[in-house]
Amino acid sequence: MTILPVEKPQVTKPKKVRQVKSDLKSIIITFFDIKGIVHKEFVATGQTVNSGFYCEVLQRLHEKVRRHCPQLWREQTWLLHHDNAPSHTSVLTHQFLAKNKIAVIPHPPYSPDLAPCDFFLFPKMKLKLKGRQFDTIEEIQAKSQRVLDTLTEKDFQEAFQKWRRQWDQCLHAGGNYFEGDGGR
Repeated sequence: MTILPVEKPQVTKPKKVRQVKSDLKSIIITFFDIKGIVHKEFVATGQTVNSGFYCEVLQRLHEKVRRHCPQLWREQTWLLHHDNAPSHTSVLTHQFLAKNKIAVIPHPPYSPDLAPCDFFLFPKMKLKLKGRQFDTIEEIQAKSQRVLDTLTEKDFQEAFQKWRRQWDQCLHAGGNYFEGDGGR
């Protein structure tokens, strides 16, 4: 009888793919309603989004609402919702909003579940842009614009329905932090 050594099969682990992070970054500021994008703009490279800059953006938004939604503007029945970023909560921004009679829906602290950009818009954009390599800021912005162009009125309506469920869940939690999406 001959006993042969049994070789253990070599187990090779799959190599991990190393993603190279791009140095190229582009910031987009977007305002939307239940029908779609109302105003968006890309922030110039090197521009800091401070309260002075944000007030300039709000002025352009205000003008766009005046031109494209005159009834909402005239009756002052449009509402602004933004999160608690420092540029949104600064004294300068509050003064601008008060001077222009822009009503703001308050945003509870530490509540990304209540920011439609965080739970709706940015995830949709990231899904389409993930893994792509861009050589220029212009390429990033062009592809981002194409992604925004694919969003339908139904997408925005569903986002606002989810937003409402998120608010209901926040109210039921007494304003305290909660996890989840309030039912999809």
